[in-house]
Amino acid sequence: MSPPAAELDAVARALGRRAVRDAPLGARTTYRVGGTAALAVTVDGKDDLADVAAALAGTSLPLLVVGRGSNLLVADRGFAGVVVVPGDGFAAIDVDGTAVRAGAAVSLPVLARRTAAAGLTGLEWAVGVPGSVGGAVRMNAGGHGSDTARTLERVRWVDLRTGGVHDVTADQLTLGYRTSAVAPGHLVVDATFRLAPGDPGRSAAELAEIVRWRRANQPGGSNAGSVFTNPPGDSAGRLIEAAGLKGFRLGTATVSDKHANFIQADDGGSADDVRRLMDHVRAEVERSSGVVLSSEVRLVGFDGPVDDGGPVDDGGPVDDGGPA
Repeated sequence: MSPPAAELDAVARALGRRAVRDAPLGARTTYRVGGTAALAVTVDGKDDLADVAAALAGTSLPLLVVGRGSNLLVADRGFAGVVVVPGDGFAAIDVDGTAVRAGAAVSLPVLARRTAAAGLTGLEWAVGVPGSVGGAVRMNAGGHGSDTARTLERVRWVDLRTGGVHDVTADQLTLGYRTSAVAPGHLVVDATFRLAPGDPGRSAAELAEIVRWRRANQPGGSNAGSVFTNPPGDSAGRLIEAAGLKGFRLGTATVSDKHANFIQADDGGSADDVRRLMDHVRAEVERSSGVVLSSEVRLVGFDGPVDDGGPVDDGGPVDDGGPA
């Protein structure tokens, strides 16, 4: 469904040159396939956030915050709404003792290396995750036996529908396995992590081992990492391989023959093929094992129910006791 043209025009006029029509969106993701966003705007500070909220006030346009796109699949037809991208104004890292505050746009590998070099430990796992701090908070990203929730202390976020600024503790975000109470229309301004004193040399060795392991066990190319969350007590990759799907191809999408819980997109391929392959894998695993897999990848612009924790823009509040 197309967005209301009058609302889209009004938002574009209000945001002026910062707003880009038919902006590449699939190309911003690590899948590198998929369509455009009806409107996109990059924000670099609190004034930009206030302007976006003012422009969106009273509209019904779908809304999505996009960081590095490492966990998104955008439909070939694109996203009929407004995409907000945190820019360089949200890329600062401040270290104060064992407390580290990082902006939404900070790359997780950069954060891992910066904190390790500062003699702090607790974020080494992040070196292997090609996402941003904002996305890590929303998805409670993790790996190698740890996750964002392990060291997250506080988060500041803005509701782009209202402009309300919130400052919450980590336990108010309902952080779970690859989930949180942060909605697609909520932009994480920054996150504060409480780390522990560490040894830079030991951390550097751990970073190198994580990178080595990932290269040895996970495919490169166009993908979004693990496609399905692991069911309790089992591995999604094991179930997919047991269903005989390793290497299975559907159109321009393939189940990786290196790790079965990765789906690769061909160069110039189709995001819709990736989605069709996801649906096929889920159906075959359910048929062979009785287990219904849940998507870890956020699906944007597709019809039908999205089994990824919620719709593109649910606009729901975070239970944080009110704005800061």
